[in-house]
Amino acid sequence: MTTTVYYLTGMGGRLHTGLGQALASRGLNVMGRELVGEFRSIDFQDQIDTVASDLQQHCWSPNGRVIANSFGAYLFLHAQLQLPPYVGRVVLLSPIVGAFSSDATRTNFIPPRSRKLAEWAERAAIPKPLHCEIHVGEHDWQSNPANVCELGEKLGIPVSVVPDAGHMLPKAYVAKVIDQWLAELG
Repeated sequence: MTTTVYYLTGMGGRLHTGLGQALASRGLNVMGRELVGEFRSIDFQDQIDTVASDLQQHCWSPNGRVIANSFGAYLFLHAQLQLPPYVGRVVLLSPIVGAFSSDATRTNFIPPRSRKLAEWAERAAIPKPLHCEIHVGEHDWQSNPANVCELGEKLGIPVSVVPDAGHMLPKAYVAKVIDQWLAELG
C-alpha cells in the first residue's frame, strides 16, 4: 500500500518538483496544495478552509503524514487553529510564523494575520498537532529562528535549528529528516 503525504509548498512551489519530487522518489503518493496559480489567488481564509478540509477528508488518521514548507507551514498552522489537534505526523520546514524583515536585502513581508499565531500561542490556545517537529535554518531571515523557537517552546513542539543554513535548508539535511520521518511508519 502506498503512503500518501499531504504537502504544502512554499510560495511558488510545485507538488512534483524539489521536495515533492524527493517525496515521490521514495515511493510516496504526493498530494496537497501548490502556492501558485488559482489556489494562491484565493482569499487567505479560503486557503485556510481548503487546507483544513483537505486534512480532514484525505489524511486525518494516526498514519497521516503532512509536510509543509515556508508559507505552506503558515497555512497549516492557521488551519490547525480551527481544527482539533492533528492526529498524524507533521514536519514543518522553515515555517513562516509572522512578519519578517531583512535590513541586508531591504525586504519585509507581513503575511495576513501576522500576529495571530503568536497571540494564540501566548494564550496556549493553539490545538497543536500531536506529533510535530520543526526545522529552521540558523541564518533564516524569513523564518526567524528565535521566533520559531519561541513558538515551538510555547506549543511544546521540538525545533531543530540547522547550523549555517538559511531559508532553503540543505537537501542532504532535508533528505535525512524525510527518511527518519518515514521510518516511523514502521
